[in-house]
Amino acid sequence: MTQKESKTGTCPRPLGARLRRRPPLPNSSPRVRTPAAGGRLAESACAGLLSLPGSSRGPQARGTMAFIRKKQREQQLQLYSKERFSLLLLNLEEYYFEQHTANHIFCEGRQNERKTRGSLKICSKSVIFEPDETFQPIVKIPLRDCIKIEKQGDNGANSLFAKTRQGRISLVFSQVYFIKEHNIVAPYKIERGKMQYVFELDIAGKVEDVVETLLQLHRASCLDKLGDQTAMITAILQSRLARTSFDKNRFQSLSEIFKMECKAEMVTPLVTNPGHVCITDTNLYFQPLNGYPKPVVQITLQDVRRIYKRRHGLMPLGLEVFCTEDDLCSDIYLKFYESQDRDELYFYIATYLDEETEADRGQVIRHSHIAKNHITEHTAESYMLQWQRGHISNYQYLLHLNNLADRSCNDLSQYPVFPWIINDYFSAELDLSNPETFRDLSKPIGALNKERLERLLIRYQEMPEPKFMYGSHYSSPGYVLFYLVRIAPEHMLCLQNGRFDHADRMFNSIAETWKNCLDGATDFKELIPEFYGDDFSFLVNNLKLDLGKRQGGKMVDDVQLPPWASGPKDFLQKSKEALESNYVSEHLHEWIDLIFGYKQKGNEAIGAHNIFHPLTYEGGVDLNSIADPDEKVAMLTQILEFGQTPKQLFVIPHPRRITTKVKSLPRPSSQSASLADSPVSPGEESFEDLTEESRTLAWNNITKLKLHESYKIHKEAITGIAVSFNGSSVFTTSQDSTLKMFSKESRTLQRSISFSNMALSSCLVLPGDNTVISSSWDNNVYFYSIAFGRRQDTLMGHDDAVSKISWHNNRLYSASWDSTVKVWSCVPLEMTGTKKHHFELLAELEHDVSVDTISLNSASTLLVSGTKEGIINIWDLTTATMLHQISCHSGTVYNAAFSPDSRHVLSTGEDGCLKVIDVQTGMLISSMTSEHPQRCFLWDGNCVLAGSQSGELLVWDLIEARVSERIQGHTGAVTSIWMNEQCSSIITGGEDRQIMFWKLQY
Repeated sequence: MTQKESKTGTCPRPLGARLRRRPPLPNSSPRVRTPAAGGRLAESACAGLLSLPGSSRGPQARGTMAFIRKKQREQQLQLYSKERFSLLLLNLEEYYFEQHTANHIFCEGRQNERKTRGSLKICSKSVIFEPDETFQPIVKIPLRDCIKIEKQGDNGANSLFAKTRQGRISLVFSQVYFIKEHNIVAPYKIERGKMQYVFELDIAGKVEDVVETLLQLHRASCLDKLGDQTAMITAILQSRLARTSFDKNRFQSLSEIFKMECKAEMVTPLVTNPGHVCITDTNLYFQPLNGYPKPVVQITLQDVRRIYKRRHGLMPLGLEVFCTEDDLCSDIYLKFYESQDRDELYFYIATYLDEETEADRGQVIRHSHIAKNHITEHTAESYMLQWQRGHISNYQYLLHLNNLADRSCNDLSQYPVFPWIINDYFSAELDLSNPETFRDLSKPIGALNKERLERLLIRYQEMPEPKFMYGSHYSSPGYVLFYLVRIAPEHMLCLQNGRFDHADRMFNSIAETWKNCLDGATDFKELIPEFYGDDFSFLVNNLKLDLGKRQGGKMVDDVQLPPWASGPKDFLQKSKEALESNYVSEHLHEWIDLIFGYKQKGNEAIGAHNIFHPLTYEGGVDLNSIADPDEKVAMLTQILEFGQTPKQLFVIPHPRRITTKVKSLPRPSSQSASLADSPVSPGEESFEDLTEESRTLAWNNITKLKLHESYKIHKEAITGIAVSFNGSSVFTTSQDSTLKMFSKESRTLQRSISFSNMALSSCLVLPGDNTVISSSWDNNVYFYSIAFGRRQDTLMGHDDAVSKISWHNNRLYSASWDSTVKVWSCVPLEMTGTKKHHFELLAELEHDVSVDTISLNSASTLLVSGTKEGIINIWDLTTATMLHQISCHSGTVYNAAFSPDSRHVLSTGEDGCLKVIDVQTGMLISSMTSEHPQRCFLWDGNCVLAGSQSGELLVWDLIEARVSERIQGHTGAVTSIWMNEQCSSIITGGEDRQIMFWKLQY
């Protein structure tokens, strides 16, 4: 008998008639009809598939989900695939090798023999037949359940009958799955018992090869040990890859220059597809071994915006390529068999972007390979400054951190993780002004419930090493699909062997899910980005899935929302508002410390009750050290299904975001309050607002700086510039040992003063315009009386050259090559015919090496110093203690200064780098590199006007991390720069001995 005949011995009905058809519900749409052109849901929805030749997509809408790109991709995929088949029909870690056009034969050899046209898929662990008629189910036969596989006619039948059966393959098996009957996504139906199916290939000559392949794969599937099965299937796969290569006829142009080719797998959620990667001078190609879902996937290198090296399966084998700037999903994710291949391909792409950089921007490039809208791999610091200053949202920053921590929407074991934010899912109104509305972001989910935490701590203390507090993770494939089952049902069926979860364990209610996370003994899951996106599809059962019936008799349908949400769109909108609220902005850094930061591991994690199973952490296990193949496969499967902790990005506390609760002055004057926000009285407000408006206008137009006039007044390089408070006189110091006084009004040199034969290093004018102070390489600081035209005082306070001086409120701050910064009280004393000063040493800030530059914050409560060895030190002047010491530069620090709000320090050095440091934490949060060192600069916190070693003035956009303008200036290095309070007038000095006067023209 064929096909498992009925007891009466009649021929079985065709597959479409074997299983009961379920009519559509009255007045409802059909149940999950997968469009014939759409392929599997993942391919049509996930970003890692394709970028059409020459295409360049702009940034996607916020929250565009990994599984909901269907509408955007459907038209593209229609060009290549009309299959219902999906790689999600395969088992986890199974490969799809080849397909053959074939007929499924019913009632073989009988008068009523019938054929069903379709496609026979040969996979590493199963045989799948996809009928052309979509009402008929897809048939999946596990190879391990096969009893006999043979070519028809091999059993000694007469030659005439055997001839009519050429091209036929017989499979006898004990179990079969029926999938997508009527093209409806539903739990798989299983039929058990001894059965025989016969398939007839269109090309009869391929039968022997197909049978041989099936027998080989059947032997692999029947091996006792899982490790042996995996090893044999891997060997078969590698043999197939070795016998093929990339088809260079697929190149887009005959002029393309081949760079490299290697074997790899394209990764999409839950599945991988093996093939060949090829890169040329203009394109990146991936050619699937099986030609699915299209013959070649092509990425134009010109479109690439970001690339990331990835961990995949705990190994450094992944590479993800993005052709958009802010998208959650990539354009292709590749897993390589050798890390050297991954690194070589990364090198070629990065080299291409670097070459584009040099062509587009001369020699100024960013530390992370920025090109004209091209970025290779960012670092966390490249986003932190943007986030702190409000140029990117909390949502965008979390997406970037997830990307940097190896989280990818193509890898469900490392899916992007987002925090629960709201604590109130029961009130009729959501009050975002009430702190009680929010979850405590300083604690992991498992520590939010005090009683549960106490029980977990008891178990933790009694546990032998290695200890862990939580038996489940906050992010895993199961949790991701728990949230997304309504839009990714095929993924859930793939993960759970063709079944949905029990109805009462489904994602039924926001409030219930949150309550279970607070109270459940094993539930510690966080959220996913979709909860803060724009697409609410995952909350509604638009596909009319039959997800089961709950104990109370209610069918699982749409997710039940909290009372304060009028609908799913409103729920997402309010969730986004909560994520971007002041409370979350002030506390999000605490959650970042737990998930990506210094509280992720070690003693800090123990103290924060943030300890998960050791296998979830990067480096928790070395798979290469496991010799037993069974143990290795089991270990990897356990890790991937359990979930993985993100790669640690920060090892010190993460800085807070800058938020404004009360009115504060973004650019306070030297007389204003300290860095803390402080109210402004009504009487001062209008004047300060006017001043601030002029500053903002000036910095917004800083690229429009024009040279007004220049004068050569020194014999050697200029070292310092100061201007009288009334603006009439310009004072300059030089290595020619002179202090010059230049009249702005008459444009003439009025005085030239020499205190010694040693170079002068800096100068400043004291309030009242009566005194100029100059520092000298002869170890002294000189006070010069403008009114009397003579030296007034000499402070002999150092044992080596004085490199820089600052002044505030009768206090002098002097930096020296004797490795100290000294703080002096300089009280004027009335003397005959002039003023003298009484000098008292208040503090001595000791350094290990020479100090080359210092600067005060606006309130003179903090001081930053830079040394010849590239060290930046931040000092609290109220206690004369060091707050932070950061190794920033390789070589001398040329300049360092606080931002106007005192939140950040910018430094430039001999190494050509510009570094931004967070003052609160001492964390380096931004780094840029130029071809030439930047010798001096001014900045407003977002934008930098820097004097370059090349003689140019460079305008740097710190937020975009790029040079926005180059202004030709001096013929040698720009060594000194000054700006007036309104930021409208600028003076520079250089090695060419000139001072240049600049005006903003707007």
